[in-house]
Amino acid sequence: MTISDTMSAATMTHPGVRILADRCAGCEECVVRCPTQALTMDTEHWVALANSDLCVGCRQCVRTCPFSAVVVEGPALVAPRIDPEPIHPARLRNDVSEIRAGFDGWVEALSEAERCLQCPDPTCVRGCPAHNDIPGFINKIRQGDLTGAQTILRRTSVLTDICSRVCNHAAQCEGACSWSLAGDVPVAIGRLERFVADTQPVPPPFVPSTDTNLSVGIIGAGPGGAGAAWELVEAGASVTVYEKDPTPGGLCHWGIPDFTLPEAVSSRPWRQLVDAGVDLRSGVEVSPGDLEELLGRHDAVIVALGASQPMRLSVPGSDLGGVIDATTFLQGAKAALGDGGDPEGWCSALGVESQDVRHGRFGSRVLVLGAGNTAMDVARSARRLGLDATCVDWLDERFALTRPDELDEARQEGVEVRFLRTLVALHAKDDRVGRAELALTTQDRADRRPNVLAKGHEFLDVDLVVMAMGYRRDPAFTDALPDTPVRRVVVGVPDRRWTASGILAAPASSYADGNPVGTLALGREVGLESAALPVTDRLWVIGDALIGPATVVEAMAQGRRAALAVLDARPARPGSTTGESADRPRRVLVCYESLGGKTAKAAEALADRLSVDGDEVRVLPIRKVGRTELAASDLVVVGTWVEGLLVAGVRPAKAMRAWLAGLPRLGGKQFALFCTYALAPKGTIPAMRRALEAKGAVVVAQAAFGPRELADTAAAFGPAAFGQELAHRARAGASSGASVGYRTVPR
Repeated sequence: MTISDTMSAATMTHPGVRILADRCAGCEECVVRCPTQALTMDTEHWVALANSDLCVGCRQCVRTCPFSAVVVEGPALVAPRIDPEPIHPARLRNDVSEIRAGFDGWVEALSEAERCLQCPDPTCVRGCPAHNDIPGFINKIRQGDLTGAQTILRRTSVLTDICSRVCNHAAQCEGACSWSLAGDVPVAIGRLERFVADTQPVPPPFVPSTDTNLSVGIIGAGPGGAGAAWELVEAGASVTVYEKDPTPGGLCHWGIPDFTLPEAVSSRPWRQLVDAGVDLRSGVEVSPGDLEELLGRHDAVIVALGASQPMRLSVPGSDLGGVIDATTFLQGAKAALGDGGDPEGWCSALGVESQDVRHGRFGSRVLVLGAGNTAMDVARSARRLGLDATCVDWLDERFALTRPDELDEARQEGVEVRFLRTLVALHAKDDRVGRAELALTTQDRADRRPNVLAKGHEFLDVDLVVMAMGYRRDPAFTDALPDTPVRRVVVGVPDRRWTASGILAAPASSYADGNPVGTLALGREVGLESAALPVTDRLWVIGDALIGPATVVEAMAQGRRAALAVLDARPARPGSTTGESADRPRRVLVCYESLGGKTAKAAEALADRLSVDGDEVRVLPIRKVGRTELAASDLVVVGTWVEGLLVAGVRPAKAMRAWLAGLPRLGGKQFALFCTYALAPKGTIPAMRRALEAKGAVVVAQAAFGPRELADTAAAFGPAAFGQELAHRARAGASSGASVGYRTVPR
């Protein structure tokens, strides 16, 4: 008799777990990932065994079983989540005090920390763009060790106080919590992180006594630049940051109001970085034409430019007075509402009044175009200036781009938000904007654009229009940063470590606001891995400049990853000896596509010969080679078998062609090429070379091996001889064909 035979899941008071023995393959995926040891393995029959008494209903086993052999019924045994209510000031006007409260002391923090299951394969870590060790720091909180908790967080984040306030946790770590994936309420990871940061402040960078003689320039002082600068300074590098604004911080400084991110918190990283020796040059704008000069001045340059170009809606009347962008409004509002600011003066400069008794309203009406996070910041800042604020967005509210909690907070503060409407025209009144014409829209699915209806236009009296539809990166850098922005989409089968964790198995949970947290997290890995590869020689790109508009935590994580890649590569500008001082063996990756095994054997022979002279060599089939493997290699040797017929066309194998086409920008990375053939290689190597050079690679050697070379046991002409040639080339080998092998392929 099964559990479901005796009672329905709806009436159960304790979760029950059972194994469908005919489906269980004994793979132990569920056993190793169960956080409560409710599952064991019958090693005689190799079938999982379940103990319902130990089950808490997290359903991690259900998500990880590849054969759907585990069934869990009944409720989840999890304590209620502790969520302090937002703090809404009694008098909103001119009040920019923080509205989102943290935990009120140890009792609340410990109660929430106890809700964590300490999962063996924590999906929350995969959901976090920075891969914070979430179970680790929460366990330190349980032990009362905040110093230890901060130490764990510092391994992966330098912005814990900022990210814990501004991250969309529901779409990231908390949405990926086991409880959330099971359909319940996740651990309040963000507030626990904030509790650590607020109680145990983030320590300043540790500056070593030794200098690496590595000089790095960073363009942009936003969260990405902060993450990169922090890692570089702690490694002993000399760091110069170029920031166009007079104050560092980027979006965190001017784009996020103080009631969400207080000035004391947003400015903390750059105060510490400057004290640690970072040369911050504010008010210095870098253009694409300046990149070459900076590369001559520094060993490496990291482009950390934010998406600072406001998007504007081109409609009749958009050039009227009283129509501005979100950046202008947010910067002015922040200064006006800050210490020593002049709210009345700022409103007057905008042509609006804080109070407008003539219309019986709270103040002049501000129309905000958009209903995303930026639009909410604009509207809520307008309310604190004493203005009436209305947001319009053409999306259905079900698919809104803003966080539901932020939307709710805005409405509680008096912001009117109208969805399924779009601006079609602005009409003048007394030489400036006075009326907005809105069209109605419809939208059935999130992945489809709304339809604009021809009839039923609405008219709205307005005194100021703020375009807050989002930002894009500066198009002037498009040519200077080839193959960017990178799409955060995984092509092909995801890494098994992701599929086995169960994060991709569950549909979007209700707590995650419908966001497919697993798919989003996997896509962020593409951006993180891309940050480790230069786009051109000695030039790395991160954050908005790399992937388009990104979150604060993504930019910070990519900044750290790029900095670590720079430290690992030790590039050197012309005339510098920095790169030559790197005391480590040359790292060679030999990768291949092999059908009958001949190319694989040639790759192994190459690797054996390269290892003789001290190179650190890895041999992998190309299907196992991605951005991470490429970034960790100084030289990549690529081999393929020859496909096709002499009369019909000879070329690299189909799998090799697809792999080459899918490569990211290679930024001057060195490659060597070889192929194995039966009759003739013809254009195989030239085709591979063209594909790689189009991606920015430098091909330093190439060769083709026919039957005679592959069978040469003396290794005088075959792969081993080619390996010897590569082994003796200088680390910065010249680009030329290698004069080895039965058939040397000219460039």
